[in-house]
Amino acid sequence: PQGSEEAKAFVNAFLKRSMPKKKDEAIQDILTRKAVVLEHYSKKKTKQKRKKTKGFTAKQRREMRLFEIEPEQQRYTIFLPLHELWKQYIRDLCHGLKPDAQPHMVQSKLLKADLHGAIVTVTKSKCPSYVGITGIILQEFKHVFKIITKEDKLKVVPKLNNVFSVEIDGFISYIYGSKFQLRASERSAKKFKLKGTIDL
Repeated sequence: PQGSEEAKAFVNAFLKRSMPKKKDEAIQDILTRKAVVLEHYSKKKTKQKRKKTKGFTAKQRREMRLFEIEPEQQRYTIFLPLHELWKQYIRDLCHGLKPDAQPHMVQSKLLKADLHGAIVTVTKSKCPSYVGITGIILQEFKHVFKIITKEDKLKVVPKLNNVFSVEIDGFISYIYGSKFQLRASERSAKKFKLKGTIDL
């Protein structure tokens, strides 16, 4: 049991802690009314800033040769299983590629599909040396395709001013490279508009 003076000191100290913004006179004034409303101050939580993970710059990626295919890996036969996987992926994407499938539906799906593993042929080009190049797409960048030919040669073919054909289960689709200058990730979200005539 505490004495009256100890109790008074305790109450004063307790109120001071509970109402830190009020002066002693204000606290005494509240006590005389015999009604005390304790204030609650919540501590503001400081938000921790998320640190963004910094990736490599384009220059660093080139220096590290991240996207380069080693010469001993540049063989057409190595990537044939990739082509078989791509064919199955397109069949699933186009719901089986049945004979009654609408060509424009297949075309619209191919425009947004991942082309890594597809066998393409350059059918038209402003540079005659590109015409006839056929092979499996190993890498797709914004402006170029990297294609491995049956002769085990890695060709870098620009999209600009070239027309490519893709054949799967009897469906032949044409890709106008000049209208296709996007990264694969950007292309999947792009809405392609139907145009009447397209030229190189």
